[in-house]
Amino acid sequence: MAAAGWLVPSALLALLPKCPVCFAAYFALATSVGISAVTAWYLRTGLAALCTAVLAVLAVRLLLRWARARSIRTRSVAPMVAP
Repeated sequence: MAAAGWLVPSALLALLPKCPVCFAAYFALATSVGISAVTAWYLRTGLAALCTAVLAVLAVRLLLRWARARSIRTRSVAPMVAP
């Protein structure tokens, strides 16, 4: 299930058309609603920003989890001090 969190925004970013007119055409095919090129540009930019933000949050969570696991691991293997 954790892979789906990475897969969906990554796939959307990879498959997102770079041209606003192409995005408008795909949007019209998918929803049967026509939009202008300017509106398509705003939607495409917003969707790209949202996917990037989700990926950034997932990356930060992964790094924090990794750092926490590493600190717990190093704390539990403390050297014994001889008296």
